[in-house]
Amino acid sequence: MIRPDSIDPGVDPWEELANAIILQAVKDYRKALREIASERTVTECEKFFRSQWFRVLTAIDGEMLIRKLREEVNHGNRE
Repeated sequence: MIRPDSIDPGVDPWEELANAIILQAVKDYRKALREIASERTVTECEKFFRSQWFRVLTAIDGEMLIRKLREEVNHGNRE
């Protein structure tokens, strides 16, 4: 439950929600790339990163994000 005193009036709650959605997708994608049996999740995350919905949520280039996350996982980096 969100307490009223914990809400920062200078932060756009919709932007916070968009950021949370993207961060969860990034976490899911990293995990799926590390697990051989997670090809379906990899495909779903890549579809999201290439989608119009992703472009509505952020100005980040989805293809660049996919490349960077793949490089990160292939080189054994965690975060």
